[in-house]
Amino acid sequence: MAAAMAWNDSFLLGLPAMDGTHREFVECVAALQQALDTELPGRLEDFERHAVAHFGQEQQWMDGSAFPAAQCHADEHAAVLASVREVQGLLAQGANPQVARDLAQALVDWFPGHADYMDASLSQWMSKRAHGGAPVVLRRNVAKSASDLSTQQE
Repeated sequence: MAAAMAWNDSFLLGLPAMDGTHREFVECVAALQQALDTELPGRLEDFERHAVAHFGQEQQWMDGSAFPAAQCHADEHAAVLASVREVQGLLAQGANPQVARDLAQALVDWFPGHADYMDASLSQWMSKRAHGGAPVVLRRNVAKSASDLSTQQE
């Protein structure tokens, strides 16, 4: 079994409520990854409950702040929930549990990009509207990307 998804400070976006929800997302995905085959339906149900609340919270923020990219953001959330519900149906019909493990891996692969682009944009938008500037994010032990290093050298 591959290592489970783990929280790290690279996921921080500077909006405490969002960061807390994202930490819960990572915990739910890790629980899904580590579940025994017999536990997968329950862990997937836990993840679905989390995702509905998580995505609903972000939708409220987008609606309340007139976020310009709200539809694109909401479409990604809808696609994730559709996949979760499809896998729930397959498991209920006796499908191979690997389908849920594949979904868990897809969530691991999807989340960092979604957080870096969609959620970071929302966090910055909300901070700018509320406070006039971007959120401050303090990260511990996060390796710099190649683009960060090349920017520093210029």
